[in-house]
Amino acid sequence: MQRFVVGSDHGGIDVKGAVIATLERRGAQVVDAGTNGPASVDYPDFAVKVAGMVSRGEADQGVLVCGTGIGMSMAANKFPGVRAALVTDEFMARMSREHNNANILVLGGRVVDVPTAEKLVTAWLDATFEGGRHQSRLDKITALERELGLVKQ
Repeated sequence: MQRFVVGSDHGGIDVKGAVIATLERRGAQVVDAGTNGPASVDYPDFAVKVAGMVSRGEADQGVLVCGTGIGMSMAANKFPGVRAALVTDEFMARMSREHNNANILVLGGRVVDVPTAEKLVTAWLDATFEGGRHQSRLDKITALERELGLVKQ
């Protein structure tokens, strides 16, 4: 069973709920990392929870939602081994998995509506990493993380 962690700030509450429902319908185990209300919160706090769990292997994949998705993706991609992809259409969702093996999907709650978010999550989940030349590119990213001291040699 796939283990997911999902988090949002106040700008992504509605989309986060739809994402969790979509994942659960597909049989995934889901951890809700918050937030759970409309009060203003800081998106980095939730990016840290989700990206940290994915980086440490406590979750297989994650989904983050903030108003635009930009801040969440910036914060999440600071974590070693995290490949967070901000997507706005189904093509980007598929490519983020097929070519980049994204392990965190990032959405903008003020950019995409709930039905679109459900389609994006489905496209992302249905895509499969192609490997091959794409793996060698990811290997370069991993090598860069090592060179920068973000992961152990």
